Amino acid sequence: MILRTGANTMKTSYDCVVVGAGPAGGTAAAIVASAGHETLLLEREAVPRFHVGESLMPEAYWPLERLGLIDRMKQSGWQQKKSVQFVTHTGKESEPFFFREHDERECSTTWQVERSEFDKMLFDRAAELGAECRDRMRVTDILFDSAETPDQPPRATGVVVRDPDGKEHTINARVVVDATGQQSFIAGRLGLKEVNPNLKKAAIWTYYKDAVRGDGDNEGATIILNTENKNTWFWFIPQSRGITSIGCVADHEYLLKGRGTPEEIFGEELAYCPGLAPRLENATRVGKFTTAKEFSYMTRQHAGPGWVLVGDAFGFIDPVYSSGVYFALEMGVRAGDAIIEGLQSDDLSGEQLGKWSGEFKAGAERIRKLVHAFYDKDFSIGRFMREFPQYRGNVTDLLIGRVFTDDAGRMFPDMQQSIENTRQQKLAAAKEMNA
Repeated sequence: MILRTGANTMKTSYDCVVVGAGPAGGTAAAIVASAGHETLLLEREAVPRFHVGESLMPEAYWPLERLGLIDRMKQSGWQQKKSVQFVTHTGKESEPFFFREHDERECSTTWQVERSEFDKMLFDRAAELGAECRDRMRVTDILFDSAETPDQPPRATGVVVRDPDGKEHTINARVVVDATGQQSFIAGRLGLKEVNPNLKKAAIWTYYKDAVRGDGDNEGATIILNTENKNTWFWFIPQSRGITSIGCVADHEYLLKGRGTPEEIFGEELAYCPGLAPRLENATRVGKFTTAKEFSYMTRQHAGPGWVLVGDAFGFIDPVYSSGVYFALEMGVRAGDAIIEGLQSDDLSGEQLGKWSGEFKAGAERIRKLVHAFYDKDFSIGRFMREFPQYRGNVTDLLIGRVFTDDAGRMFPDMQQSIENTRQQKLAAAKEMNA
């Protein structure tokens, strides 16, 4: 049963309060509640609600299996995703990276979800597992006690929440999970956010019906397409019912400063994308244009006494490889397990609640390196595969989301060498031309 209103029935104390019911928050609430701990999941908007970020990595299979949701995913009717494909600035298409060629198990097929329905499924599952789930509840403050020493961060003790009728309630909690997305409530409050100056991006996106997709098992592929000058790239994410999510991403200053409306900018960039324009010739736009900042950031500290960050509140890399939802689910599971262990041992220190964060960051850093290479104009995934074909499996691993193994990053030294070789070739050609 999902409780959405009726603040008079809401208790004043819980073992765990989760703020934000996206993939990270919904998962964390479900995991903690499944262990029998009193858990409150709060969402400020009405559920279901719209959100971008529709493409899953195949490794999302494992947190979804942990939640008991694989059968529901199969029955959802969402577009299956079996591959990723790249299209160069000239319109040349790479060979698809089919996940099953690297791993024949069922987990190599994933989904292109509709986030309003997907997030609601997680919200409902948390309720089924015992969490009290409420939407239209705005958290206005996180409560902290005083730090014991000057270098010790304060302990989170609860939240202040405003119900749909405008009444405020103080809720005590042994643990507060911040899953507030890029708002990152606690990180903002404590000054923990660090923006990556090299990945200050913005995105404009909309939806089309009847866009031309790939063939056969490549029909549901996420396609990443470059524009002619490589200043912008487009995502192409096929969804169910013939709808495709299409967005363009570029440096924030380039994309939005001193230009026209989002629709005009989108149209200008589309004209520079030879790989995408033919796919939309007979398609009909069925959504409005939406704009968002996609600034990449990380938090210096991910947990403290009585609190932990998950999902985009923990950090955000970039949308290019669709890692966001999988990472959110994975963080929800890992943080949930750490909270359960901490509640059972009465150790709710930052070290306990964030014990998973070091390994997680090491894996996420491999995706970050791949993102930086993607934005380097001297890097080409096709050229790298021709130079180092032995790494095709390694690249596929990263696209699958299999980043938490010791050898996941073994290709990066040679990838950097490939980039450096290209730079040297360009310098030599320029010198020869000017000689």
